Amino acid sequence: MNVILRSGWVRTAIVLAALGGVVALLWWRGPAWSAVATAFTTVELRWVLAAVGLNLLSVLVRAVAWRTVIVQAMPAPHPSFPLVFSAFSIGLFANAVLPGRIGELARVAVLTRKLPEREGAWATLLGTVFAHRVFDLIAVIALIGYVVSTTHIPDWAVTSLLVVVGSGVVLFSVAVMSARQHHVSDLGGLGSARKLVRLARHGLGVMREPGAAALACFFQLLGWMCQLFAVWTSMRAFHIHKPLPAAGLVLVLMNVATVFPLWPGNVGLVQAAISIPLKQYYNVARATGVAFGFGLQAIEASVGVGVGLIFLAREGLSFAMLRVMPDASQAEIPVSPRGPAEAADAERPRARVSG
Repeated sequence: MNVILRSGWVRTAIVLAALGGVVALLWWRGPAWSAVATAFTTVELRWVLAAVGLNLLSVLVRAVAWRTVIVQAMPAPHPSFPLVFSAFSIGLFANAVLPGRIGELARVAVLTRKLPEREGAWATLLGTVFAHRVFDLIAVIALIGYVVSTTHIPDWAVTSLLVVVGSGVVLFSVAVMSARQHHVSDLGGLGSARKLVRLARHGLGVMREPGAAALACFFQLLGWMCQLFAVWTSMRAFHIHKPLPAAGLVLVLMNVATVFPLWPGNVGLVQAAISIPLKQYYNVARATGVAFGFGLQAIEASVGVGVGLIFLAREGLSFAMLRVMPDASQAEIPVSPRGPAEAADAERPRARVSG
């Protein structure tokens, strides 16, 4: 069975079947598409611009959170915020346009290119991405708690949310127990494989610094709060005048619908996940809910894709290069043995990394 599931043809067939089911559901059980088109003609641009601005602010503060994690993971000089923001934005772009969560590896690959003198930078940065995502889970759990206490949750989403909460608790515990601080951790005498593991654990070092961990968590929470208000302003753009808990429900269900990225954006599935509860709990017309679902995805994509493309060009990268960068970075040999001359060179002061 595992061999069958590993087959590219089988995976493609499963994805196409799921996509076909979603399209059929939207076509036969969906709204009148003329009404969906009409809903777009009354959109208020000022609310759309406000939502775009809030999404951009969310990206900025989440990049600050990632840099906070990176600072605790490796010795100075640390990559500057413009470099971190550039890598983070390119990662968002990759997640938006490529299947899977390849953007997490892409942002590591982009940043590693600017740290060529760092031994094992790829492994350490991969650890920072894991830590960053753990703080993401904390923010998601807080959002789920807010939604559960203020509005209804569809039955079909309950199991997924329980899995998210349980996974968040487990992953946070693993991150705390696995974390090692780089300034008190010795790599001497370790083989290559154990060095890689140790360097990845350095990426979790923020978990051993309560102040820095609290700061990173705060920025992640702030980023999600910006996203929550971005959803609320997007609802206003489509004349859905509902309270903030309704926006929280939409944000939670949108993330549930994209937990497993079957195709870019899970377009169609997201619209169904948003419009049905809005109709059931808030009496929002199905056509308006579907139009809002498409509009909300377009607003979020405009930030991830737009900013990502800008930084992709700034880094001198192409879309084709982006697709192979994660594989190239994994092929790096970060912990090769050093000779005396190389060891002496490693001890020399280096210039600060800057954008």
